[in-house]
Amino acid sequence: MRPYVMQRLLLARTEAEIIELTRHGFVAFQEAEGQPHKLVGFSAIEIYGPKLAELQCLAVDTDFQGSGVGRQLVEACVARAHELNVMEILAISSSEGFLQSCGFDYSLPDQKKALFYQLRPRPTEIREPDLDESES
Repeated sequence: MRPYVMQRLLLARTEAEIIELTRHGFVAFQEAEGQPHKLVGFSAIEIYGPKLAELQCLAVDTDFQGSGVGRQLVEACVARAHELNVMEILAISSSEGFLQSCGFDYSLPDQKKALFYQLRPRPTEIREPDLDESES
């Protein structure tokens, strides 16, 4: 996910947040005979309650974009939300066209729309722990 965070396409996540997301997260691997599996995609669904879940952290290695990996990850997240009887799934993304091709739209049939109010600026980069701090 790091390259997408650096491009400001995904929000930076703490290790604890990523661990929490893996509860309902899915990974995609490339399998090649005689080679180790390569992680090529990740997505998660965060369940807020019976009415709402959010598709989060959809990331696919650039070499595998357009191959169906992203669609399979979205479908897995939608299926998980369906299994948990969630009513609606929210997706905030810079890939609107892709998500629309997966069945998402800008508003629900009853015309609900999401509005946002930004309280603080987004982090622009991932901060690595300072080596001097870790040695103390």
